Amino acid sequence: MMLQNKVAIVYGGGGAIGGAVARAFAREGAELFLAGRTKEKLDAVANDICSAGGRAEISVIDALNERDVAQHSAEVSAKAGGIDIAFNALGIKHVQGIPLSELSAADFLHPITAYATAYFITARAVTPYMASRGSGVIMMLSTPGARMPGTGFLGYGVSCAATEGMTRLLAAELAPAGVRVVCIRSHAIPEASAMGSHSRDVFEPVARSAGVSLDELMEGAAAGTLLKRLPTLDQVASAAVFAASAQAASMTGTVINLTCGAVVD
Repeated sequence: MMLQNKVAIVYGGGGAIGGAVARAFAREGAELFLAGRTKEKLDAVANDICSAGGRAEISVIDALNERDVAQHSAEVSAKAGGIDIAFNALGIKHVQGIPLSELSAADFLHPITAYATAYFITARAVTPYMASRGSGVIMMLSTPGARMPGTGFLGYGVSCAATEGMTRLLAAELAPAGVRVVCIRSHAIPEASAMGSHSRDVFEPVARSAGVSLDELMEGAAAGTLLKRLPTLDQVASAAVFAASAQAASMTGTVINLTCGAVVD
């Protein structure tokens, strides 16, 4: 098993991506601590993991609450003997499909501020427990919006670009402590929207304004990639397992491109 005896916190662990990653981590031997805002969703993922013979506990916390996140990290470390992996799959509803002329400053800034703050808070909370034993992996999520030109996603695109920049800067700062930082840049995942992910709430207004269904919007996104398809939850989860494992020990300060060729590096 690639993550045998590793301790992993998954923020947003009840969501589509967070849940898929948590289940994959557990299958590879990790002990899971799921954090998020919705107990029912966290319970569902934890039950799946435990039913399959894995280990998982949940905590209802808001990743934007600095005190609660710090307390949670301390409790996890005390109980499990440390923290090896922190995967942040937080989803924050935001506005897309609005042109600059109609976009308010508040709507523009919301995803930038919220995502950057959450990534900062969670990274700072887990770092001492990783650094104390000279190893650990912090993982974040981005999208093609960080790199591709387009209209209607100004705030979120800037947010994703900030996340990728933060990945590089954190990697440099934490490298002396043995802590790696990796970002996964995934394109839209149709399964996640179908499962009720926050992405559905984001994409549906965009589809309506374009006069197409959500499925048609996804088909158009797939057609715009080199591979003419979009990534799956399993593919994202598998990439996360690899990046968190010893096999990726030389990987830090980088973005794993899972956009199916929507953007190329």
